[in-house]
Amino acid sequence: MKSNELRDLPLQELEKKEQEIAEELFNLKIRHSLNHLDNPLTIRARRKELARIKTLLTERQQEQQGSEG
Repeated sequence: MKSNELRDLPLQELEKKEQEIAEELFNLKIRHSLNHLDNPLTIRARRKELARIKTLLTERQQEQQGSEG
């Protein structure tokens, strides 16, 4: 997903997606170590997508803290 699409998702959906991608990334790494991965570039794509989601979650946390304080 692109950043713009991710920004439109609610917080709970982002957290759910983060967990799903982290699990998928773990499985991809295991399959890669066993040489059963068709396209190893999928690991890179998932890692970047996970980083995007974590960045958005951090931004939202900072926005909430800024509005509270």
